[in-house]
Amino acid sequence: MFQSFEDQREPEYEPATSFASTLAPERGFWEQPDLNEAVPRGDIIVEAPDESGWQGTGPAIVTDDRPPAEATSGNRLLTVLLFFSGLATSVSLWLFDTQAGAINDTATLMLAVGRITGLIAGYLLFIQLLMMSRVSWLEEWVGARDLLRWHRWLGTTLVVTVLAHIVFIVYGYALTAESGVVDQGWTIITTLPEMISATVATGLLVLISVISIRAARTKLPYELWHFIHLSAYLVLLLGYGHQVATGADLSGRFASVFWPALAALVIAALFWGRLVEPLWLNVRHRFEVAEVVAEGANTFSIYIDGRNLDSLTAQAGQFMRWRFLTANGWWQTHPFSLSAAPNSQWLRLTVTAVGGHTAKLAEMQPGTSIWAEGPFGTFTAQRRTRRRALLIAGGSGIAPIRALLEDMPPDTIVIYRASRPDELVFREELEELAERRDAWVRYIVGSRNDPGPRRLFTANGLLGLVPDVNRRDVYLCGPPGLVDAAVQTLRELEVPDSQLHLDPFEF
Repeated sequence: MFQSFEDQREPEYEPATSFASTLAPERGFWEQPDLNEAVPRGDIIVEAPDESGWQGTGPAIVTDDRPPAEATSGNRLLTVLLFFSGLATSVSLWLFDTQAGAINDTATLMLAVGRITGLIAGYLLFIQLLMMSRVSWLEEWVGARDLLRWHRWLGTTLVVTVLAHIVFIVYGYALTAESGVVDQGWTIITTLPEMISATVATGLLVLISVISIRAARTKLPYELWHFIHLSAYLVLLLGYGHQVATGADLSGRFASVFWPALAALVIAALFWGRLVEPLWLNVRHRFEVAEVVAEGANTFSIYIDGRNLDSLTAQAGQFMRWRFLTANGWWQTHPFSLSAAPNSQWLRLTVTAVGGHTAKLAEMQPGTSIWAEGPFGTFTAQRRTRRRALLIAGGSGIAPIRALLEDMPPDTIVIYRASRPDELVFREELEELAERRDAWVRYIVGSRNDPGPRRLFTANGLLGLVPDVNRRDVYLCGPPGLVDAAVQTLRELEVPDSQLHLDPFEF
């Protein structure tokens, strides 16, 4: 039988290699005997014992030593400057190729605005696909959270600029031809080259934007949502063909170099991130299922075996995309976080069955082959900017949080939200790790109307539980409602955005 976490301990879990052995000992809030006498490492909090809300409301810790951490603010700033430089270049190329006096009436003004918005839309489409390429260097350079935020913001901007391009171009040609807008639009579609493909590309783009809205996305099966989202590659093919065929602004002296070079960069990134890196990963490691272990109601762990796991670059808190090569699951991939820090003998995923595909994963037999992509995400201990950390988890979000605890410094606090005690997963592991890592686990159990959970994400409630919260890095993973409520409360407590770490694996 394959050894599970409970049966097998790796040398790196020993506290000799932890922060506790390298930093001078300090008293954390939970270590103060007058506040925490007889309080266990793991404690279920079901109600607020007094007006203050939680066990212990002592003074905040003043010490604020920063650990060595990779600085990414400069990387983000340089990336933003490069983005706007490219955007300005794409518009400037039109300006340099436009003769003085070319805009002399409403029609020519509308056409000019239409061409500019078309160039902006083309540039944004390339950048969107570059961010979807999954090349590891881009995520490490910028950070997964910023990539996700930019991807969403640019997606909305892209749709707006494409629609604006259509409106201004059609209206401008209608004024020039002295015809109706609808008639002119139909004439453009049916007579100009590549306009049918451009129309299809626009429809796909609007569809992608609609299904990306959270309310719509939650109602679609993940496999269908992901398949439709991948049609963005078709949008690039159809849209760029339209620009080449009808866009005079792409044929100027410098434009004929800039746009093909940008296209080559994006295509190379897609080829590398979507094909070369996954192929090398799977040839090198040959992943397969070693064992499936039940963890609780509708929750199970998948232990994964493979070759050369000690050379896998994954870190605790990251996720990978997994394609289990079974008869009914080989055609779909799902992102699952590692629920234990990687080691040289096995990897572990923990899955909550929420649909037909995930439920069938519990029936897999040892030896089932796996195709993986990744690892992805910067939800790691190396991104800390403060010595202490607060980890907040809810539901299946406990998987990366539990893995992260293995790499966190002393005095880390874990808050684990669940509706019932039987929904708590990894409780024994969490408390054993807390003992090893000199950390603390607090289970907030009950319905949202119970006193303890109701106070959890209020400023007074969270401050009562973690009085030095604005001096900690905060890692959040769980249902969107929990994460949104936690982020709002943390901002009320003036926790800087640079100290907030969310686990994004939407793309």
